[in-house]
Amino acid sequence: MQELRQPLSAIVSNEALSVGERLEQICELLRSSVAHYDWVGFYFHEAETRTLHLRAFSGEPTDHTQIPFGKGICGQVAESNQNFIVADVKAQDNYIACSLHVKSEIVIPLFKNGQNIGQIDIDSHTIDPFTQEDVDILEYVNALVAEIV
Repeated sequence: MQELRQPLSAIVSNEALSVGERLEQICELLRSSVAHYDWVGFYFHEAETRTLHLRAFSGEPTDHTQIPFGKGICGQVAESNQNFIVADVKAQDNYIACSLHVKSEIVIPLFKNGQNIGQIDIDSHTIDPFTQEDVDILEYVNALVAEIV
């Protein structure tokens, strides 16, 4: 996945695009480049309501455009500030099903100035596909995104 670093960096530095357009392009690049990424999205915190709001995604549309802190994998990451990899979503009690096809999920928090402001969320139709390589590239993505949000 190292080969994704340069195109990701180019998207983020393209100031001709709005932040929203850059986020959408990142989602599309990741989904189209990584075989086990079937849905990619960015959620951002709204502190007053303690909810996450979907700002950009690539993949099937979802009804889950707002998620309360604590609910589902994304909501748990909003509170824990920790990476969360779910090898098999059927084994999770606090899971929000987005699609019957989703078998696994990875959520990586996005920090700006030491504060968790959002996250990148990846759904996969494959059981247990995520490795340290996925964590590394997604943490890299979030570091880039933190510079423009």
